[in-house]
Amino acid sequence: MKRRFYIFALALASLLLMGACGCENTSRQTEPTPVEEADLSLITQSVPVTDNWVWSGKPQITVHIENPNAAAVKVGVKVKISTDKKVAVTELLDSVEIAGKGKVDHIMTTPENLEPGFYRAVCFVNGKNARSFIFGIDPFQIVSEPDMQPDFDQFWQAAKDQLAGVEMGAKLVEIESKSSATRKVYLVEFYSVPDGLSGEPVKIRGYYCEPQDGQKHPVILHFYGYDTAGSKAKCECPSGGSSQYAEFYLSHRGQYLNNRPASTGNPGVEEDCINIYDSDWFAYHFGDKDSYYYRGAFMDAVQAVRFMATRETSDMTKLFAEGSSQGGALTYAAAALSGYPFSAIAANVAFMGDYADAWDIGGLAMEISKRCQGSRTKEEVLTFLSYFDTKNLATKISCPVMASSGLQDGVCPPRTNVVPFNNLKTPEDRKEYIFGPEMGHDYPKGWSPVAFFKKYM
Repeated sequence: MKRRFYIFALALASLLLMGACGCENTSRQTEPTPVEEADLSLITQSVPVTDNWVWSGKPQITVHIENPNAAAVKVGVKVKISTDKKVAVTELLDSVEIAGKGKVDHIMTTPENLEPGFYRAVCFVNGKNARSFIFGIDPFQIVSEPDMQPDFDQFWQAAKDQLAGVEMGAKLVEIESKSSATRKVYLVEFYSVPDGLSGEPVKIRGYYCEPQDGQKHPVILHFYGYDTAGSKAKCECPSGGSSQYAEFYLSHRGQYLNNRPASTGNPGVEEDCINIYDSDWFAYHFGDKDSYYYRGAFMDAVQAVRFMATRETSDMTKLFAEGSSQGGALTYAAAALSGYPFSAIAANVAFMGDYADAWDIGGLAMEISKRCQGSRTKEEVLTFLSYFDTKNLATKISCPVMASSGLQDGVCPPRTNVVPFNNLKTPEDRKEYIFGPEMGHDYPKGWSPVAFFKKYM
């Protein structure tokens, strides 16, 4: 009996122990596992360049998002789109889920096609600014009709007639330190039109490179951008270099070689050159087309072409010109106004284009124009500027052209470059355009005027 009781007690104790163990195990299994909360501040975002940020119809903006958290997250994406004239177009909203330790390329686009033009996109992820940038939609379909005045041709013909009446008086001084056996380098001084309908002709300068083999060579003219280096900066002088081309590097009135004291040490310059135009050439005699700075400067470019035509080594049937910014405007002017047929030109981030649209877009030309507006109405200012607008000069050009824009250029916004390009009379298969999607006022990757010119030599 005692033995049975002992066995029963032992069994009961075992059951109680098993029950206790079972309850403890159940308690451990139902205890909630801690969940790591995602830290949204760790999310990273960027907007990489795709398709050069130039699209047809609709933008395809890629927003790259990375989630370093172990847990998945959902974030909001917003893109605000406005025109380059700062007019709101649309706001795109979406939410994106990113797996833990994952990344996503999310494309934002508009439901409808956008009109041809340039636009600003401001991109946000989770309320944080990811990027702001300018993009293009069908830029070569942008239409901005020429707005030249009825006397546009008469105005420029009168300027050319005045130039024809100026004795060029070219003086060449060899720069022996820069010359070679195959190509000599000269400082050239000659005269161009006065700063107005009367007055003394203006002396201008440049560096000229002449091959020494007695043969005729393709001619390349180089025009400079705005002279922002200052009057104490030395000007670059070319070397003997390649004997394949006859080249001229023009310093137009009041800039570069015409804006330096002799002590600066520019090769060949022996007299102090005084700039009477101040440092804001675009503002000089603003509003008076007959004495405006660029009437004279454009004629300086034409005189450079005429100078090259006097040289026995110049093959004027192979005539080329290139320049950037202001130099791009001078390139257009030389091709449109010189009377010589150009074989090809190259204008990088050209200045002085499409003023009527630029009025609301901005840029250097409009900044100075509005400062100089005075009591003139907007219409009066634009009428004056139309005589010097590259979009109007472009209608006189039919040779091959290479041009470019920096999409993020605030000095010469892309529309002001594309519109003159679109107004050219050049056949489409002889036009080339380079966009620098992240570029401001600079040179795009691959910009090589001489390589372009060789196609037409």
